Amino acid sequence: MGKTNQGRFFEDYSVGDVLTHAVPRTVGAGERALYHALYPARHALYSSDTFAQSCGLTASPLDDMIAFHTVFGKTVPDVSLNAVANLGYAEGRWLAPVWPGDTLTSASEVIGVKQNSNGKTGVVWVRTTGRNQHGAPVLDYVRWVMVRKRDIDAPAPETVVPDLAKVVAPQTLVVPSGLTFDGYDTALSGEPHRLSDYKVGEQIDHVDGVTVEEAEHMMATRLWQNTAKVHFDTSARPDGTRLIYGGHVISMARALSFNGLANAQMVVGLNAGAHANPCLAGDTIWAWSEVLDTAETSAPGVGAIRLRLVATKGGAPFALRGEDGKYLPDVLLNLDYWALMPT
Repeated sequence: MGKTNQGRFFEDYSVGDVLTHAVPRTVGAGERALYHALYPARHALYSSDTFAQSCGLTASPLDDMIAFHTVFGKTVPDVSLNAVANLGYAEGRWLAPVWPGDTLTSASEVIGVKQNSNGKTGVVWVRTTGRNQHGAPVLDYVRWVMVRKRDIDAPAPETVVPDLAKVVAPQTLVVPSGLTFDGYDTALSGEPHRLSDYKVGEQIDHVDGVTVEEAEHMMATRLWQNTAKVHFDTSARPDGTRLIYGGHVISMARALSFNGLANAQMVVGLNAGAHANPCLAGDTIWAWSEVLDTAETSAPGVGAIRLRLVATKGGAPFALRGEDGKYLPDVLLNLDYWALMPT
């Protein structure tokens, strides 16, 4: 037992700790093929080298969520192996494309801790940065998790709750070098709708649903080398179920959003996110979006659209919270993000 990793518990975290995560991961066309097999992902920029080249890139990068899941997965053994729940995200930015053949590493800094009133768990905030083989950052974000205590009698640490921006400022969004939508082909992308066709407050029902099953969500979670016990081990949860990885829900909803948002090509900012209710095998995931804002960028023909992406397990579209302000029981995900779109 002395050589095995039991994972960190709440009392093992201190503000200022820097966690260097194992194991470096080289990603390539195999990850893309598996990603597109697991999700109905078909945004043109991530599907076609020639389409990406027509937009000024040298080739098609790997999907933005491949980068996210790979970087995230590295953090699990050090951050959330003993987590009760992944609570939220903020201040996320995709800083550079990830190309086939890139090797990704991940490190996190503990920026906040707060023991819960029950004395059995606490919340830990970390800022995670993913880098490529050149040491250049490709992604950073903040997330916070509820983690079990090893010893409920251990004294509570001094509470530190970080002050996080509610929205990533659009002027700080990073547009990949060379990207241009001046010659954008809407026939090939799948829909004619450009940024100017969307209005703040508009809501879009993405119509299609996908039923998720045990085998595929465990395969996806292993693909990202995410080792969280609640996704694999039925004894890790009181109800004897395997919790579907929240990232699986994110990617499914993002892929479903193609229907109505086919030209929201690249996710570049993560403003906020909450996994509102657990998702289990047999649930059917549906999705809808709301336009929250639009912005200009300095790249030719490239604008930014801020979207709320909501995944549900069968609830009525456009219903998010009840009269008490709490998420409705059918809501799985509430994700607030920026994407690049032709103007």
